[in-house]
Amino acid sequence: MFDIVWIKSKIKDGDYYFSRHGDQERQNDNLTIAEVEEALLTGRILEQYEDTGRGESCLIAGFTTQGKPLHIVCGEIENRVVIITVYIPTPPKFTTPYERGSE
Repeated sequence: MFDIVWIKSKIKDGDYYFSRHGDQERQNDNLTIAEVEEALLTGRILEQYEDTGRGESCLIAGFTTQGKPLHIVCGEIENRVVIITVYIPTPPKFTTPYERGSE
């Protein structure tokens, strides 16, 4: 189980990295690294995921300083946060940044 305080501490210290997929998704949505950091530092954990072969992870919902909602899936490798993917939550999968849709 992940703790948001631990994740925020790691982000503040720069003790994290993007997976190849996570960085590609960030670029696909034209998100800056600063925006992802902002969302993580303001975020809260929405869901925790069990180890499905790649380790445990969690879904964080947060906002940039400009109010843009982001979802970030994070894991841990060698006591560092790894950003597995990042995206802008949109319908129909999400009705709000905090609520799943009917999909």
